[in-house]
Amino acid sequence: MDSIRIAGGKRLTGTIPISGAKNATLPLMIASLLTEETLTLENVPALADVKLLGDILGNHGVDITVSGKRSGEDGRYGKRFGLCAKEIVDTTAPYELVSRMRASFWVLGPLIARMGEARVSMPGGCAIGTRPVDIHLKGLEALGAQISTDAGYVIANAPKGLTGTRILFPGISVGATHNVLMAAVLAKGETILENAAMEPEIGDLATCLNAMGARISGIGTHTLKIEGVKELHGATHSVLPDRIETGTYAMAVAMTGGDVELVGTRADLLQSAIDVMGEAGIEITPTNNGIRVARNGAGIKPVNVETRPFPGFPTDLQAQLMALMCRAEGVSTIRETIFENRFMHVQELVRLGADISLDGDTATIRGVETLTGAPVMATDLRASVSLVIAGLMAEGETIINRVYHLDRGFERIEEKLGRCGAVIERLSS
Repeated sequence: MDSIRIAGGKRLTGTIPISGAKNATLPLMIASLLTEETLTLENVPALADVKLLGDILGNHGVDITVSGKRSGEDGRYGKRFGLCAKEIVDTTAPYELVSRMRASFWVLGPLIARMGEARVSMPGGCAIGTRPVDIHLKGLEALGAQISTDAGYVIANAPKGLTGTRILFPGISVGATHNVLMAAVLAKGETILENAAMEPEIGDLATCLNAMGARISGIGTHTLKIEGVKELHGATHSVLPDRIETGTYAMAVAMTGGDVELVGTRADLLQSAIDVMGEAGIEITPTNNGIRVARNGAGIKPVNVETRPFPGFPTDLQAQLMALMCRAEGVSTIRETIFENRFMHVQELVRLGADISLDGDTATIRGVETLTGAPVMATDLRASVSLVIAGLMAEGETIINRVYHLDRGFERIEEKLGRCGAVIERLSS
């Protein structure tokens, strides 16, 4: 099992290219199930989760072709995927695949919409909370699907197709919005999704679906209106930049007192996080190619933050912010309102010398002058990268074990940080 070694204390300078968003790529790939024609996705990141989802879709009959950049294109942009589900050969998504990645559960909606049936294992993924799927199932039932569970599988049938209706989500759920939205595009009549998630990745999916022939309005709001169509066609769509990767590298630069341009990203995708970093004394300015992040000599100021659905501060940046606040000049608090078990990185940060205490859903971080390198264990995707951020300024050597979590969501992290001056390497077991 691979690990990552970091020798801390190096200031980051230069440029870091931002990859396509993992959280947008996965539902976009799943959307290929909705049409017999080829869906071409550009700017696809090379991640373990993308490969795994490709295996899952292949099980359903999706043919996937992968190519790199065309002549003359900027090398920072990702792969080009051609996904063709001309024939769905299997409507079962088995446990051994779905249990490894939660987002694969979203095949349920497209399979019901196109095939009238699906048998999908209950989801897995990072162990950061229960994250029940009842909102997904109730939304699909409202569209007319008959749903039951058996031996850990969701079994859904809609032999006469789905019918549009008004659905009020009882809570904001990104996954349920993805799932029900993809089902609704092929439902008869009009569907209105109220209290839908507003994350940019939802908008990216809706924009792609419209390019495929769907009729979705209200993109970027809590109310999505879908006029059902009989079928979708192929399209070409470029995956939006990864706002979580952007915020992660911004905090890494801030931690080291560096000065780096993050290329190929957009500030509007993570304005709340940029505002918080501004409060912490980090200078963030737009450039022609992305954003510039700098902390030249100033200390890190403490902040008080609550995670919220978009446009609030994202839960996927909570662990990274906590790592940064370990070196702040004062006391910070972070309240986690999205997932009830997303503080597993705390004890690993404490191993590096952080002073953090927990009280229910709130972490109190007392900034320290020095972190010290030590062996630590990655517990989930975002926790893994928080340890990288801490290790960048820890004295001595930090060894991060179980970094397969990192490979699920961060493309070539050692290369990107190493190009900017970090002393970081992967150790293969």
